[in-house]
Amino acid sequence: MTVRVRFAPSPTGELHVGGARTALFNWLFARHEGGTFILRIEDTDRTRSVEEFEASIMEDLCWLGLNWDEGPDVGGPFGPYRQSERVALYREEAERLLRAGRAYHCYCPPEELERERQEAARLGRPTRYSGRCRDLPPEELERREREGLPRVVRVTAPAAGETVVEDLIRGRVTFPNAQAMDDFVILKSDGLPTYNFACVVDDARMRITHVLRAEEHLSNTPRQLLLYELLGYPPPRFAHLPMILAPDRSKLSKRHGATAVREYRERGFLPEAVVNYLALLGWSPGGEEEFFSLEELSRVFSLDRVGKTASVYDVEKMAWFNGRYLRQADLRRLARLAWPFFRRAGLVEGDPDEERLRYVEEMLRLGRERIRTLGEAPDFFSYFFRPPEEYDPEGVKKHFSHPSIGEWLGMLGERLKALSSFDPASVESAYRSLAAELGVPAAVLIHATRLAVTGRTVGPGLFELVSLLGREEALSRLERAREWIRQNPLF
Repeated sequence: MTVRVRFAPSPTGELHVGGARTALFNWLFARHEGGTFILRIEDTDRTRSVEEFEASIMEDLCWLGLNWDEGPDVGGPFGPYRQSERVALYREEAERLLRAGRAYHCYCPPEELERERQEAARLGRPTRYSGRCRDLPPEELERREREGLPRVVRVTAPAAGETVVEDLIRGRVTFPNAQAMDDFVILKSDGLPTYNFACVVDDARMRITHVLRAEEHLSNTPRQLLLYELLGYPPPRFAHLPMILAPDRSKLSKRHGATAVREYRERGFLPEAVVNYLALLGWSPGGEEEFFSLEELSRVFSLDRVGKTASVYDVEKMAWFNGRYLRQADLRRLARLAWPFFRRAGLVEGDPDEERLRYVEEMLRLGRERIRTLGEAPDFFSYFFRPPEEYDPEGVKKHFSHPSIGEWLGMLGERLKALSSFDPASVESAYRSLAAELGVPAAVLIHATRLAVTGRTVGPGLFELVSLLGREEALSRLERAREWIRQNPLF
């Protein structure tokens, strides 16, 4: 049997991290088993489905590296792959059930159904449809048809017994039919299918062998198994993935921070870091290693290492992962990825040329260990693009307070100006020789210079920093600091 799995998002919003985890597990399972990964767009909710969200979801999946073998843009043998283009198929299958006596038309007004639900809730009974339209006499059916009353299609469901779901992760799960079933709707009055019906028809027609989806869909499975039986299709194997919770173990929501993949892209996360972190939410590699490429994950992934218990989504942990990947990433790639963040912050304009890219590469090489996301880069690296507008107050007290510091910075400027080469080694030699002549620790000059050229007290190695800024810019910043010290004496 060739494994065929699908990811079937509804384009009613951005790709949520939970949906991304589901897509990832399906992709990994398909790749590990040498199977097929299918993208299906479930867009029959006409009021909420938006084409822009469909495009965004597909773009985010590509960004994560989760390419699909069949889908709305690449086609395939079982298309179309948008539910809105498959409506005739759903109606055909519903008609088949009607002819076989396994479904019937229901004309109950929504307000009557709501009163039924409220009364059942008041009495503490399951909120089941009463089945009042199941056995309408032929003459009554004809009358309602003549009057053109709105109608839906319901299936005839068992009221007794139980339905057993053999889940690949949770084992055997039993549902009493009295609670899990009623004569549920499969076609709405507008002729569009309900979720459960469209899902079953599509999975059957697309020959899906395994359904890996979120735990919240487990309660849908009894109804779907009934539909497979009524339609005469073999059901797929089901695997319901553990929930993803917020750090306070509540349902993950916007109040806990970013929850959409797009937001993490915009914050400067790398796709490989997001994928790696999401893979560990509910799945264990079975060892101490935590860092895996997508290719490595596809080799070691298996459903028997997916747990049942909920996982806690920790943005700080994912940022830590991202920092690790930033330190290992190709510098040219990072420079290209970082440029839009610098441009958005007003530090650069337009697109980078080769010289500017090399400059950003070197800048990142010096300081990328101190950032966790590219979104943090503009603030951290701002002094590489423009001189500081102010100096850290605590740094001023510690490093600009010596009576001779202004004079020493001037002497440093003269030494740097006279260097035949402005490489880090030459810059360091100038600092250490002047410090020896003055009889002061080199750190005194180093800390004062760092404050003068960056406005801060911490950062990359000073000699490489000064060398990268270039002779002209470094001398200009030293002179600006000298002038500031003259106008703001601390002694």
